[in-house]
Amino acid sequence: MYDTIIVGGGPAGLTAAVYARRAGKTVLVIEKNGFGGQIAYSPKVENIPGTQQISGSEFAEKLTEQTLALGAEVELETVIEVIKADGGFTVVTEEGGSYESRTVILAVGVKHRMLGLPGETELVGNGLSFCAVCDGAFYTGQDTAMIGGGNSALQEALLLSEVCRKVTVVQNLADFTGEKALSQALLEKDNVEVMFSTLVEGYRSENGVLTGLAVRNTETGETRELRVDGAFLAVGLVPENDAFAALAQTDERGYFAAEEDCLTATPGVFVAGDCRRKAIRQVVTASADGAVAAMAACRYLDGIA
Repeated sequence: MYDTIIVGGGPAGLTAAVYARRAGKTVLVIEKNGFGGQIAYSPKVENIPGTQQISGSEFAEKLTEQTLALGAEVELETVIEVIKADGGFTVVTEEGGSYESRTVILAVGVKHRMLGLPGETELVGNGLSFCAVCDGAFYTGQDTAMIGGGNSALQEALLLSEVCRKVTVVQNLADFTGEKALSQALLEKDNVEVMFSTLVEGYRSENGVLTGLAVRNTETGETRELRVDGAFLAVGLVPENDAFAALAQTDERGYFAAEEDCLTATPGVFVAGDCRRKAIRQVVTASADGAVAAMAACRYLDGIA
């Protein structure tokens, strides 16, 4: 039986593993996709204290290496259930794994939000993507669209502008919601067009492959067919907490309703990272949660709390 099982291998989960191992606890981290979480897909990260600039993949690699060097165990599996049992918990995975622990830290992160338009799911991987780092090179010299106006959308659009013939940014609001430095850098690009106050109302495709977008300006009512070779979605994230709602209460948006102490109503269960209700979701706040949750778990294990 492990002292703690951490569900999720992003910055929150891996930081929790580092702190728990430094406190001498046995740790298993279970991650369903790839260690590092969403930040692993960021081409450039400039807001980590003490680091002027680093790629998301490099940061994720360094944090994973640190976790392994401290002796944490890891598994690449998908957790589907956490069952409260005598003396602790049983963590069950989709692959048939079953692991026991005295405490659990849920750092399950978030997934990409979609627009919910007809045919959207079928177009993912067929012209519709979430990751310019992963798929941007496929559209070298072609026309693309970036749907969204937050930090992620602006960073991805800047990356696309380096390889694409033209990038059209479709933002439903009258201005960007991302950092001013990013928005200014994007607006200075000659091959970038920005469509503010514009909604995507439909996808256009041929033979199952995306060929364009149907858009509407919310101020003028004007509609337009935008022909593109590929489109990228960056319209926010949604939590993946449903499987654990019986152990950790969620709010009306589906986020764990835990405060800065990362505690839940279930003794021995803690939450950390973007899956938790909070005002700011950044790598530093995710890591901070991981540290707080790990130390809370250690106090619980030591009978202090």
